[in-house]
Order: sequence, then C-alpha cells, then structure tokens
Amino acid sequence: MDDSIADYGFLSDCRSAALVSRDGSVDWWCPGRFDAASVFARLLDERAGHWSIRPTVPFRVRREYLAGTLVLRTVFHTAGGAVAVTDALAQAPSTKGHDLGVAAPQVLLRCVEGVAGTVPVRMEWAPRMEYGRVTPRMAAVDAGVLATGGPAALRLAGPLPLAMARGVATAEMTVAAGEAYAWSLGFAPAYAAGGPASLDPRRALDDTVAAWRSWADLHRAYDGWRTDLVRHSALVVQGLTYRPSGAVVAAPTTSLPEQLGGERNYDYRYAWLRDFTLTMRALWVAACPDEAQALFGWVAAATGQLGDGDSVPIMYGIEGERDLTERSLDHLAGFAGSRPVRVGNEAWRQRQHDVLGEVLDAAYLFRDRLGPLPDEIRTLLVQ
Repeated sequence: MDDSIADYGFLSDCRSAALVSRDGSVDWWCPGRFDAASVFARLLDERAGHWSIRPTVPFRVRREYLAGTLVLRTVFHTAGGAVAVTDALAQAPSTKGHDLGVAAPQVLLRCVEGVAGTVPVRMEWAPRMEYGRVTPRMAAVDAGVLATGGPAALRLAGPLPLAMARGVATAEMTVAAGEAYAWSLGFAPAYAAGGPASLDPRRALDDTVAAWRSWADLHRAYDGWRTDLVRHSALVVQGLTYRPSGAVVAAPTTSLPEQLGGERNYDYRYAWLRDFTLTMRALWVAACPDEAQALFGWVAAATGQLGDGDSVPIMYGIEGERDLTERSLDHLAGFAGSRPVRVGNEAWRQRQHDVLGEVLDAAYLFRDRLGPLPDEIRTLLVQ
C-alpha cells in the first residue's frame, strides 16, 4: 500500500471508481456505485483485497493518463527492459459523449505490453468482499476464474492459466517487447442473472478510450490559463459523477485521514449541497449545460416536496438517500494506521442554514452563465 494518496491513479466508469498505486496494485474498488462495499480495499488494510501486476525485479515508474481520458498507463523500467500496464474501468461499446456511464458494464480492464527487452512480471489477484470481511471461493471457468463470496461475484478472464490458493490467484510471465497480455474483471451481484460480464479486454480498452475522448471533445470551450490542467480536472469531475442520477460525490473513498494516525476519518462518497455552488462553477468553467442540468435535476429529485418548517439536508446519498447512518469497520487497520474506518456519515443529521443560499447562488450562476433555468430548477426554487 502506498503511503500517500497522491500516489494513486484514479479510474472511473461514472458509476464507481478504482485507485491504482504506483507499483501497479488496484487497492480500491467498490463496483456498482461509489458508496457500495469494496472488493479491493488494501487502501485501508493490507488484508482487505487487491489486484497487483508488477515486475518481480527492481523498477522505476513513469505514469500518465492517455490524452483526454481517465485511462491510466504505467511504464515500469527495469535493468532488462520495460513493460507498460494500461488500466481502465470499461465503458460500453459505442458509448459517446454524455452517454458515459449509462451502460457501464462494471468491468475493470488491465493490459500488459512489452515495451523493450524482457521483463519478468507477476500478477496477484486477491479480492476480499464486504470491505475485506469475506474471502471468496474460487473456481476455474472458461478462460478464467470465478470468485464468489457474500453479495458479490467476480469473473477474471485472461490469456494465462492461474494458480489458485485460498482466495488468491496468481500468474507469472516474462513479457518481451511487442508481446501483450490483457485481462477483464467483471462484477455482478451474487444472484444476478447472467453473472459478471466478460469482455474482450483489448477491444473494450479501445472502446473506453474512444468514449472518454468523445466526451472531452464536447468540453473544449475553456481556453485560458493552464488549459491542459483545467480540461483534465473536468475529466475528474465527470469521473466523480454518478451517471444514473447526476450527483457529484465529494470523493470516491472513505476514511482517508485529515491527519495521519488521527480519528477524523470520514466517508465522503456522498454529495453535499453546501458545495453546490463550487461544483456548479467547476461545471461552468470546464464542462457544459448538460452536466449542470443533470446535477440540478438530482437536487430537485432528492429534495422532494417541502412543507412548512421542513429543512433541507446538507448532503444526500448519490441516489437521493437522506439516511446515511454512520458505522465503524473495526476489523480494518485504516490508512497508515488511522482509525476508526467509517462508512456512512453522521453529517447528514446536521442543519446548516447556508444550504438554501448555496442552491440559490448556483441557480443564479446557471441562469447567468449557462442559459434559462430548466423546469425542475424553477420547481425547486419556488418551494
């Protein structure tokens, strides 16, 4: 596990997020939705699940996102050569523009390519469902392994036979320049008809790159200071958007500490009305009216019909939930030993009187910069 959250790469399918360490380990993934239970949570405890692909010899690392995407490419340089690992959360084939996330197949893609010389590489897959509480059963299936445990099923499909032990599958390979190995890891609820999706990972990776770039091509209005960083920030905001509702989460993780070793470790996988104006300003600068309108539509739906004396919560769940009751996961050690680890957030019980002002200011910004107010915004404001 990396010591700094800044060392993690961010993947998104606009429904969930995964974090990838500098040394090639997926240490966080809550498939299905941002606030779901994890299947990889080594971010919070070494024993809570991961999927690593890395050289077995000393290496140095160079990383970058493919231009206009949240697809991450990590190049490992060793004394004997170099190998690249490209990671993405898949988008459905033919996804374009604002359809990002609409039909996301809930599949994590990893592709290993030889760049120069030869490099010995080890893959280790150790999923742990329910925030590390459940070690899955593993069984060989066509071209891969099916892992089931608790409420989740995962199917890992790839080109190599895997050695299986208790809750762990591994593969060893020597990757030469020009060679490629690719895997898809599909998720589904344990009792879902059809089970986890299995994609052609190379084709799915190309589809995902094309999908992100088609979205980025619609959002090039900003052309000011540090254009490259602002446009990439727009991709991150989109990656933090839960596409089915339009809500933008404050963070894709829980319990990263405000101070290492401290107790202020909160779950931020929710959307705050108190941040509403800031989010709208980010959308205005770097995006377009579609995202802003979707966000307002979510607020209107989440708020519902207010009566006399009703208060507006400061935050909601990503599908408009109000009850976000907090609990501690005492079996987890916490990021860099920072405990407790929390899921849920008791801030939902707070009352902050500036919330309505945030919504009004965001509405003014929308009308001033993005155009006439949609009907759902007008309905919300007149309550």
